[in-house]
Amino acid sequence: MELREKAYAKLNFGLDVLRRREDGYHELLTVMQSVSLCDEITLRLSGGESISADANLKYLPKGEKNIAVRAALLFFETTGIPIQGGEIEIIKNIPVCAGMAGGSTDAAAVLRALNRAFSTGLGRSDLEEMAYKLGSDVPFCLRGGTVLCRGRGEIMTDLPPIPKCWAVICKPPFSISTSELFAIIDCGKIRNRPDMDGLIKAIEQGDVERIARRVYNVFEDVLPPQYSEVGVIKAKLIDYGALGASMTGTGPSVFGLFKDPDTAGRAYDLLKKQYRECYLAVTTEKLDV
Repeated sequence: MELREKAYAKLNFGLDVLRRREDGYHELLTVMQSVSLCDEITLRLSGGESISADANLKYLPKGEKNIAVRAALLFFETTGIPIQGGEIEIIKNIPVCAGMAGGSTDAAAVLRALNRAFSTGLGRSDLEEMAYKLGSDVPFCLRGGTVLCRGRGEIMTDLPPIPKCWAVICKPPFSISTSELFAIIDCGKIRNRPDMDGLIKAIEQGDVERIARRVYNVFEDVLPPQYSEVGVIKAKLIDYGALGASMTGTGPSVFGLFKDPDTAGRAYDLLKKQYRECYLAVTTEKLDV
Protein backbone atom coordinates (compact mmCIF):
# COMPACT_ATOMS: atom_id res chain seq x y z
CA MET A 1 0.00 0.00 0.00
CA GLU A 2 1.37 3.42 -0.94
CA LEU A 3 -0.08 6.62 0.53
CA ARG A 4 0.87 10.18 -0.39
CA GLU A 5 0.13 13.30 1.61
CA LYS A 6 1.33 16.91 1.67
CA ALA A 7 2.48 18.40 4.97
CA TYR A 8 1.88 22.15 4.98
CA ALA A 9 3.96 24.73 6.85
CA LYS A 10 2.40 27.10 9.37
CA LEU A 11 2.93 30.79 10.02
CA ASN A 12 2.06 32.69 13.20
CA PHE A 13 0.21 35.84 12.13
CA GLY A 14 0.05 36.95 15.76
CA LEU A 15 1.84 35.33 18.69
CA ASP A 16 1.45 36.39 22.32
CA VAL A 17 2.73 34.72 25.50
CA LEU A 18 0.28 35.42 28.31
CA ARG A 19 1.76 33.72 31.37
CA ARG A 20 3.84 30.86 32.68
CA ARG A 21 1.60 27.99 33.72
CA GLU A 22 1.87 25.82 36.82
CA ASP A 23 2.86 22.86 34.64
CA GLY A 24 5.94 24.77 33.46
CA TYR A 25 4.61 25.52 29.99
CA HIS A 26 3.48 28.93 28.77
CA GLU A 27 -0.06 30.05 27.97
CA LEU A 28 -0.14 31.17 24.35
CA LEU A 29 -2.56 33.15 22.22
CA THR A 30 -1.81 32.92 18.53
CA VAL A 31 -3.39 33.03 15.10
CA MET A 32 -1.92 30.30 12.93
CA GLN A 33 -2.18 30.08 9.16
CA SER A 34 -1.24 27.22 6.85
CA VAL A 35 0.61 27.99 3.61
CA SER A 36 1.43 26.09 0.45
CA LEU A 37 5.10 25.47 1.30
CA CYS A 38 5.02 21.78 2.15
CA ASP A 39 6.93 18.57 2.73
CA GLU A 40 5.95 15.55 0.64
CA ILE A 41 5.12 12.40 2.61
CA THR A 42 4.93 8.92 1.08
CA LEU A 43 4.03 5.91 3.24
CA ARG A 44 4.90 2.53 1.79
CA LEU A 45 3.24 -0.09 3.98
CA SER A 46 4.41 -3.62 3.30
CA GLY A 47 3.50 -5.49 6.47
CA GLY A 48 5.61 -6.44 9.45
CA GLU A 49 6.02 -4.52 12.68
CA SER A 50 8.89 -2.18 11.85
CA ILE A 51 8.37 1.40 10.64
CA SER A 52 11.27 3.59 9.59
CA ALA A 53 11.72 6.99 7.97
CA ASP A 54 13.93 8.05 5.13
CA ALA A 55 14.38 11.70 4.19
CA ASN A 56 16.26 13.70 1.61
CA LEU A 57 18.05 15.31 4.58
CA LYS A 58 20.20 12.42 5.75
CA TYR A 59 20.76 13.77 9.25
CA LEU A 60 17.08 13.34 10.18
CA PRO A 61 16.42 10.34 12.46
CA LYS A 62 15.10 7.16 10.89
CA GLY A 63 13.52 5.47 13.90
CA GLU A 64 11.20 6.52 16.73
CA LYS A 65 13.11 9.78 17.27
CA ASN A 66 11.42 10.87 14.05
CA ILE A 67 8.00 12.32 14.90
CA ALA A 68 6.48 10.95 11.68
CA VAL A 69 7.36 7.41 12.76
CA ARG A 70 5.94 8.08 16.22
CA ALA A 71 2.73 9.34 14.61
CA ALA A 72 2.29 6.11 12.64
CA LEU A 73 2.96 3.94 15.71
CA LEU A 74 0.53 6.01 17.80
CA PHE A 75 -2.15 5.68 15.13
CA PHE A 76 -1.96 1.89 15.07
CA GLU A 77 -1.77 1.68 18.88
CA THR A 78 -4.77 3.98 19.39
CA THR A 79 -6.99 2.42 16.74
CA GLY A 80 -6.08 -1.18 17.56
CA ILE A 81 -5.22 -1.84 13.94
CA PRO A 82 -2.24 -4.22 13.69
CA ILE A 83 0.93 -2.34 12.80
CA GLN A 84 1.47 -2.15 9.08
CA GLY A 85 5.24 -1.87 8.85
CA GLY A 86 7.16 -0.18 6.09
CA GLU A 87 8.85 3.11 5.28
CA ILE A 88 7.86 6.76 5.50
CA GLU A 89 9.63 8.77 2.82
CA ILE A 90 9.92 12.46 3.64
CA ILE A 91 10.93 15.03 1.06
CA LYS A 92 11.77 18.05 3.19
CA ASN A 93 10.95 21.37 1.54
CA ILE A 94 10.14 23.22 4.77
CA PRO A 95 13.41 24.34 6.40
CA VAL A 96 14.35 22.57 9.62
CA CYS A 97 14.30 24.42 12.98
CA ALA A 98 12.67 27.40 11.32
CA GLY A 99 9.52 28.17 13.33
CA MET A 100 7.19 26.68 10.72
CA ALA A 101 6.27 23.35 12.41
CA GLY A 102 8.21 21.27 9.89
CA GLY A 103 8.28 18.15 12.06
CA SER A 104 4.80 18.60 13.50
CA THR A 105 3.24 18.92 10.07
CA ASP A 106 4.92 15.70 8.90
CA ALA A 107 3.33 13.88 11.85
CA ALA A 108 -0.06 15.40 11.08
CA ALA A 109 0.19 14.34 7.44
CA VAL A 110 0.88 10.75 8.51
CA LEU A 111 -2.22 10.76 10.73
CA ARG A 112 -4.43 12.15 7.95
CA ALA A 113 -3.15 9.64 5.39
CA LEU A 114 -3.55 6.62 7.66
CA ASN A 115 -7.00 7.70 8.86
CA ARG A 116 -8.30 7.87 5.29
CA ALA A 117 -6.57 4.68 4.16
CA PHE A 118 -7.98 2.55 6.98
CA SER A 119 -11.45 4.16 7.11
CA THR A 120 -11.38 4.28 10.89
CA GLY A 121 -14.41 6.50 11.23
CA LEU A 122 -12.45 8.71 13.63
CA GLY A 123 -13.67 12.29 13.60
CA ARG A 124 -11.54 15.42 13.54
CA SER A 125 -11.66 15.82 17.33
CA ASP A 126 -10.47 12.22 17.84
CA LEU A 127 -7.53 12.76 15.50
CA GLU A 128 -6.65 16.10 17.09
CA GLU A 129 -6.63 14.46 20.52
CA MET A 130 -4.23 11.88 19.12
CA ALA A 131 -2.16 14.63 17.51
CA TYR A 132 -1.76 16.54 20.78
CA LYS A 133 0.07 13.57 22.29
CA LEU A 134 2.77 14.14 19.68
CA GLY A 135 3.28 17.88 20.15
CA SER A 136 1.59 21.22 20.70
CA ASP A 137 1.58 22.28 17.02
CA VAL A 138 0.44 18.93 15.61
CA PRO A 139 -3.33 19.50 16.14
CA PHE A 140 -3.20 22.73 14.15
CA CYS A 141 -1.11 21.11 11.43
CA LEU A 142 -3.72 18.36 11.20
CA ARG A 143 -6.45 20.99 10.71
CA GLY A 144 -4.79 23.79 8.72
CA GLY A 145 -6.49 26.95 7.51
CA THR A 146 -6.85 30.03 9.71
CA VAL A 147 -7.18 29.21 13.41
CA LEU A 148 -7.05 31.02 16.75
CA CYS A 149 -5.08 28.82 19.16
CA ARG A 150 -4.90 29.07 22.96
CA GLY A 151 -3.28 27.12 25.76
CA ARG A 152 -0.19 25.40 24.42
CA GLY A 153 -1.77 25.70 20.99
CA GLU A 154 -4.26 22.84 21.33
CA ILE A 155 -7.40 24.88 22.11
CA MET A 156 -8.48 25.84 18.61
CA THR A 157 -11.20 28.06 17.19
CA ASP A 158 -11.67 28.20 13.43
CA LEU A 159 -11.58 31.66 11.91
CA PRO A 160 -12.99 32.55 8.47
CA PRO A 161 -10.62 31.65 5.62
CA ILE A 162 -8.65 34.75 4.72
CA PRO A 163 -8.64 36.01 1.13
CA LYS A 164 -5.82 34.49 -0.87
CA CYS A 165 -2.55 36.26 -0.17
CA TRP A 166 1.11 35.54 -0.72
CA ALA A 167 3.91 35.07 1.80
CA VAL A 168 7.60 35.52 1.11
CA ILE A 169 9.41 33.51 3.78
CA CYS A 170 13.10 33.83 4.57
CA LYS A 171 15.20 31.83 7.06
CA PRO A 172 18.48 33.48 8.02
CA PRO A 173 21.57 31.23 8.20
CA PHE A 174 21.14 30.24 11.87
CA SER A 175 18.66 28.55 14.17
CA ILE A 176 17.17 29.76 17.45
CA SER A 177 16.56 27.53 20.45
CA THR A 178 12.88 27.47 21.39
CA SER A 179 13.72 26.66 25.00
CA GLU A 180 16.18 29.58 25.10
CA LEU A 181 13.52 32.11 24.13
CA PHE A 182 10.90 30.71 26.50
CA ALA A 183 13.49 30.83 29.30
CA ILE A 184 14.23 34.52 28.82
CA ILE A 185 10.76 35.90 28.08
CA ASP A 186 9.17 37.65 31.07
CA CYS A 187 5.42 37.91 30.54
CA GLY A 188 5.18 40.80 33.01
CA LYS A 189 7.72 42.88 31.10
CA ILE A 190 6.49 42.42 27.52
CA ARG A 191 6.28 45.95 26.11
CA ASN A 192 4.61 45.30 22.79
CA ARG A 193 1.86 42.77 22.24
CA PRO A 194 0.00 41.92 19.05
CA ASP A 195 -3.41 43.52 18.55
CA MET A 196 -5.17 40.16 18.55
CA ASP A 197 -8.69 41.64 18.66
CA GLY A 198 -7.86 43.86 15.69
CA LEU A 199 -6.24 40.96 13.84
CA ILE A 200 -9.25 38.70 14.35
CA LYS A 201 -11.64 41.46 13.26
CA ALA A 202 -9.57 42.07 10.12
CA ILE A 203 -9.68 38.33 9.36
CA GLU A 204 -13.45 38.26 9.87
CA GLN A 205 -13.78 41.20 7.46
CA GLY A 206 -11.41 39.65 4.92
CA ASP A 207 -9.19 42.73 4.87
CA VAL A 208 -5.70 41.55 3.86
CA GLU A 209 -4.08 44.97 4.33
CA ARG A 210 -5.38 45.28 7.90
CA ILE A 211 -4.38 41.68 8.62
CA ALA A 212 -0.86 42.35 7.39
CA ARG A 213 -0.50 45.53 9.43
CA ARG A 214 -1.28 43.58 12.61
CA VAL A 215 1.09 40.63 12.26
CA TYR A 216 3.41 40.62 15.28
CA ASN A 217 5.33 38.19 17.48
CA VAL A 218 6.29 39.00 21.08
CA PHE A 219 9.45 36.91 20.82
CA GLU A 220 10.95 39.54 18.53
CA ASP A 221 11.32 41.82 21.56
CA VAL A 222 13.52 39.36 23.45
CA LEU A 223 15.84 38.18 20.68
CA PRO A 224 19.48 38.28 21.79
CA PRO A 225 21.73 40.60 19.71
CA GLN A 226 23.27 37.74 17.72
CA TYR A 227 19.91 37.26 16.02
CA SER A 228 19.60 40.85 14.75
CA GLU A 229 19.37 39.57 11.16
CA VAL A 230 15.69 38.85 11.88
CA GLY A 231 15.04 42.60 12.05
CA VAL A 232 17.14 43.19 8.95
CA ILE A 233 15.04 40.74 6.93
CA LYS A 234 11.80 42.28 8.21
CA ALA A 235 12.97 45.70 7.04
CA LYS A 236 13.94 44.33 3.62
CA LEU A 237 10.52 42.72 3.17
CA ILE A 238 8.78 46.00 3.93
CA ASP A 239 11.13 47.84 1.55
CA TYR A 240 10.29 45.29 -1.14
CA GLY A 241 6.57 45.91 -0.81
CA ALA A 242 5.27 43.64 1.97
CA LEU A 243 2.13 44.96 3.66
CA GLY A 244 3.44 43.64 6.97
CA ALA A 245 6.19 41.33 8.21
CA SER A 246 6.89 39.24 11.30
CA MET A 247 8.92 36.37 12.69
CA THR A 248 7.03 33.08 12.89
CA GLY A 249 7.08 30.86 15.98
CA THR A 250 10.34 31.13 17.89
CA GLY A 251 12.06 31.86 14.61
CA PRO A 252 14.27 32.52 13.01
CA SER A 253 12.16 32.56 9.83
CA VAL A 254 10.56 35.85 8.85
CA PHE A 255 7.62 36.27 6.49
CA GLY A 256 6.11 39.20 4.65
CA LEU A 257 2.49 39.29 3.43
CA PHE A 258 1.53 40.49 -0.03
CA LYS A 259 -1.83 41.06 -1.68
CA ASP A 260 -0.32 41.14 -5.17
CA PRO A 261 1.48 38.05 -6.54
CA ASP A 262 3.72 40.09 -8.84
CA THR A 263 5.01 42.23 -5.97
CA ALA A 264 5.53 39.08 -3.92
CA GLY A 265 7.43 37.48 -6.78
CA ARG A 266 9.76 40.46 -7.14
CA ALA A 267 10.41 40.51 -3.39
CA TYR A 268 11.17 36.79 -3.47
CA ASP A 269 13.63 37.24 -6.34
CA LEU A 270 15.45 40.03 -4.50
CA LEU A 271 15.69 38.13 -1.21
CA LYS A 272 16.69 34.88 -2.90
CA LYS A 273 19.82 36.61 -4.17
CA GLN A 274 20.79 37.39 -0.58
CA TYR A 275 19.60 34.33 1.40
CA ARG A 276 19.75 30.68 0.43
CA GLU A 277 16.58 29.62 2.26
CA CYS A 278 13.89 31.80 0.76
CA TYR A 279 10.39 30.66 -0.28
CA LEU A 280 7.28 31.98 -1.99
CA ALA A 281 3.99 30.53 -0.73
CA VAL A 282 0.26 31.21 -0.77
CA THR A 283 -2.23 30.82 2.07
CA THR A 284 -4.24 27.57 2.17
CA GLU A 285 -7.59 26.55 3.66
CA LYS A 286 -8.73 23.93 6.17
CA LEU A 287 -7.66 20.37 5.40
CA ASP A 288 -9.78 17.24 5.09
CA VAL A 289 -9.07 14.38 7.48
